[in-house]
This record gives sequence, structure tokens and C-alpha cells, in this order.
Amino acid sequence: MMTPDETTSYPSIELLSVDGWKDYELLDSGNGEKLERFGSYIFVRPEHQAIWQPALPEKVWEKAHARFVATGEESGGHWDFRVPIPASWQLNYKGLSFLARPSNSRHLGFFPEQAVHWDWIGKQVRNAGSGVSVLNLFGYTGLATLAAAKAGASVTHVDASKKTISQARENQQLSNLDGASIRWIVDDALKFVRREARRGAQYQGIILDPPKFGRGPKGEVWEFFDMLPPLLEELRPLIRNHPLFLVITAYAIRASSLTLYYALQEMMKEIPGQISTGELVAKETSAHRQISLAIFSRWLAAGI
Repeated sequence: MMTPDETTSYPSIELLSVDGWKDYELLDSGNGEKLERFGSYIFVRPEHQAIWQPALPEKVWEKAHARFVATGEESGGHWDFRVPIPASWQLNYKGLSFLARPSNSRHLGFFPEQAVHWDWIGKQVRNAGSGVSVLNLFGYTGLATLAAAKAGASVTHVDASKKTISQARENQQLSNLDGASIRWIVDDALKFVRREARRGAQYQGIILDPPKFGRGPKGEVWEFFDMLPPLLEELRPLIRNHPLFLVITAYAIRASSLTLYYALQEMMKEIPGQISTGELVAKETSAHRQISLAIFSRWLAAGI
């Protein structure tokens, strides 16, 4: 039986949460749901991890402006609006301005827990100075892109949805970043990366937020466990020269953050750096419980 020697080290699991939100708050959770504030509006959304009882009385929950009613599908359902609310409204986070919009997938156009990544990415870009080029794959409505651009990076933002790219551009305008160096690309992530490798493109930072399952603009199929390994392999040539950072986040997959840790370790094994891994969590203001919402891993170049 093989046993690890005394020099073997194992990753520590970190729990990352955001303390800088003013326009978002996890008010309470329980009975398979969570009570959240997005600006001036209160929402109830499904949260299967909340197997405990709510800390706040039922009358507080009943004041929510809308509740998402889930169907038997993983993300399907509909909103039950108890009072009229706008189709979208502006929120702010540390100089970034963007729109919240209830969608049929229970989300509101951004993931509040990822603000801890926005802070970290901005810090790495600012510390590196000028000339940082960042690639954001599966970029959604662009808040990580805008955080990097606001810090001074040139960013290439790739998403398969024209609709979310359009929303990201709106967020760019709201954040007064019209003059920022951002390329907005509607494409399949793997196809785009392969083209970039053929033309010899180089990036210092890479942001990945791959879905569990998705489709590209031409019907290309994305499945997390099948497609992530070849994507990481194809990305290696793009970050070969003077890499700075890489961050990957995953939702709703049957894996721990160790999966991402060892995937990044294999990808970056020839380049000196450190990997951190763990969970993105949201903290309640009622009973101070923490809900794990995503897993992540980050690679940072040695000496940074």
C-alpha cells in the first residue's frame, strides 16, 4: 500500500465571502429557500442546501417582492411577482454599475458571491501595472471583465449568447468604461481558444466560469467533465509567456474544489506559482450561517 511521504502537501480548503456589498444582502435562509435583497427589492429563490429552519419570522418572508417557483427541472420555473417591479434596475459595487434582471433561470443577471473574484482580479491587474491582457471565457454579463478593465487590463470577453453580450455592453456603459480596451466576442469557447492558439495570442490572465451544460452559438455542446480537460489543454499555449493569474469557478456540478485544484495543477505544472482552492459562500445577516454557492480554484504566479 502506497503512503504519502513526509514532503507531501495537500491543499487547504478556503471559504471566500464578500464583505463589501451595499446593494446585495442574504437576509435569511431555510426550508429549501433563501431570502435576498437586490437593491430595494426582496426576492425568495430556491436553495436546496438550506435544510434548516429560517431564523426570521414568516411575516418577513411574506414581504418579498417576488418568489421564484421552481419546476422539477434543475433551473426551470417562473417568477411569482407579488407587486410590480421594473424589468431591470441599477446596482453598484465598488465603482462598477450594472443591471439586475430577473430571468427564467432564477438568476438576476449576476452572481453576487463572485465579487470576491472581481476584487482579486482587479488587485492582480493593478499590482502588475500596464500591459496586462486578460481572457474571460463564459463571461456572462461581464462584471469580471469590467473589474479587470477598470483596473487597467485589456480584456477579451467571450460568451456564446448574443443576449448576455448585449447586457454586458450595457453594464460597460453604466460603469463609465466606454473607453476601456474590451473585445466582445460571441463564440464557442473551445473554438475561440483554438483559433487564438493558431495565431499565437498571449494572455497574462484567464478567467473561466464554465457551465455544467451549455450550447455554443452554432449548437456546439458543452458538458463540464467532458470538455473542461481539453479546454485547459488548449489554453496552455495562450498563457505560456509571463502568466499572471488564472481563476476558475464552477456551479452545480458533482465535484469538490479539489477537482479544479488538480486540474489547474496539471495545467500549470511547468510554471512556478501557487494554487488556492475552496468554496464561494454567502453569509446570512440573520443567523450568520454560510451557504456554499460555488467551488473555485485560483493560480497565481510565484513572487506575486
